[in-house]
Amino acid sequence: MPDSPAAVLFDMDGTLVDTEHLWWQAAAELAADLHLTLTEDDLPEVLGRAVEHTAAHLHRASRTDRAEAELVELLNESFSSKVAAEVVPRPGALALLAELQAAAVPTALVSASPRRVVDLVLDSLGSQWFTITLAAEDTDRTKPDPAPYLAAADLLGLDPAACVAVEDTPTGVASAHAAGCAVLAVPSTVPIEARPRVTLLASLEQADLALLGKLGAARAV
Repeated sequence: MPDSPAAVLFDMDGTLVDTEHLWWQAAAELAADLHLTLTEDDLPEVLGRAVEHTAAHLHRASRTDRAEAELVELLNESFSSKVAAEVVPRPGALALLAELQAAAVPTALVSASPRRVVDLVLDSLGSQWFTITLAAEDTDRTKPDPAPYLAAADLLGLDPAACVAVEDTPTGVASAHAAGCAVLAVPSTVPIEARPRVTLLASLEQADLALLGKLGAARAV
């Protein structure tokens, strides 16, 4: 179909499923154990970030004697348990995935979450929607580095410029943008600034095959 994108690469947390608040809760609870109170100033260090980044931030801010590796494990355990108990698709997510599947458009799940969290979400959301899935462990560097999106495009055998990435945080947008993808941004918690080659929508309910096709075609030119 000429109006279809070559592929659509989806972020997971906050984009397809409403889990960003669960990640924030996990970080806030651990921060409280470290005698810290997270504020809006901490948002860039938590939302859209890999667990190692957030653990390092809490370690620095609290000056705790506990090892960063311990904080990573505590965050992983807390977040995993919260996701296992509550996975809610974002508005419009399943309808958009179904439309892409009906049109035989390849899709990728490109997440900064660990594989065990990705698999928990897939158990609920459905793994059948995705051609490939990438978790934090699958690349040497994660978002905001472009490595995850470059890896996804490579696995699909496509030029990143022909792919459309769908993201919800500035960190994810930076990763996809640096990889050369067209970016559809649907902010969940943290505002995203308008910039060239980044299209902003209020909800995935406003996205469809035709729009994604136009974004992919415009970026590939």
